[in-house]
Amino acid sequence: MTQPTSISRRAALVLATTGVLWNASRPAHAQAAKPPAELRIAFQKGSVNLALLRLRGSLEQRLPGTSVKWVEFPAGPQLLEALAVGSVDLGATGDTPPVFAQAAGKELLYVGAEPPKPDASAVLVRADSPLRSSVELKGKRIALQKGSSSHYFLLKVLERAQLAWGDVQPHYLPPADARAAFERGAIDAWAIWDPYYAAAEIEGNARALTTSRGFTNNNSVYLAAPAFVQRYPDTLQRVFDALTETDHWARANRRDAAQRYADFSGLTLATAYRLLERRPPSPVGPITPQIVADQQKVADVFAQLQLIPRPIRVADIAWQPAAAVTQRGAL
Repeated sequence: MTQPTSISRRAALVLATTGVLWNASRPAHAQAAKPPAELRIAFQKGSVNLALLRLRGSLEQRLPGTSVKWVEFPAGPQLLEALAVGSVDLGATGDTPPVFAQAAGKELLYVGAEPPKPDASAVLVRADSPLRSSVELKGKRIALQKGSSSHYFLLKVLERAQLAWGDVQPHYLPPADARAAFERGAIDAWAIWDPYYAAAEIEGNARALTTSRGFTNNNSVYLAAPAFVQRYPDTLQRVFDALTETDHWARANRRDAAQRYADFSGLTLATAYRLLERRPPSPVGPITPQIVADQQKVADVFAQLQLIPRPIRVADIAWQPAAAVTQRGAL
């Protein structure tokens, strides 16, 4: 078993000393800490709930007296690096970036999650590519963001095709650079997530060699700095309530949501619609045992292939606020 590290012990302290329920059943006597003067939220173009929350401005209404700063990143690894060094307080990524961050000893906690999005990623090839099956990826040049959800997805695709990681030529590129390489023919395939997947489908000359359904749940998780979680659990709850309300609004107002998202992202309206069409309802809830189990599977795959420096135990940094409140109530 993986031995606890200093981050594990600090995370355990936060788990033991903070707590807030995820719904209106919070104890009436619970004392909410004074909200922060500033809240720095990290997001990506694919973080639909966060992007729409920013565009609607409704979080600021829920946090009077708090200045909300929104910081955009091209992918999860860059976002979590900023979180680890204290440049942001809270952010959302896919399933794989937190595994790399935890293995590198970065200080962070899983604090929330959205339901699985099994159709949100694909391995793309150009429309005129001779490639027709995953088995044919052997020896091919494949673009991906290292340490991203597409990294894990590609590993699972290769595994099913009975190919080893060494059987392909990975090209580690952020999404914008990968798309440019894809379009000029410098790579043979591209493992990517939405909205870049949707954009390549609608705007580019691309087709899906395989989608992520059946390979990965494409979990979206929220992470925060341990010190922030300890000081501002009530603020986290307000953010998650606002995100869930935004998700409800987006599903009830698809046209408005698609237009706002297209305007923000620079993508076409058709691309925004495609993204929203395959996106399931995505309220934000707590880190469940299933999410922890899913994340542990991701971690174990990378550890077995020695693509991370050490094995990790995901449960060590999973915040369980409801359990903490229940425990206090039993005293």
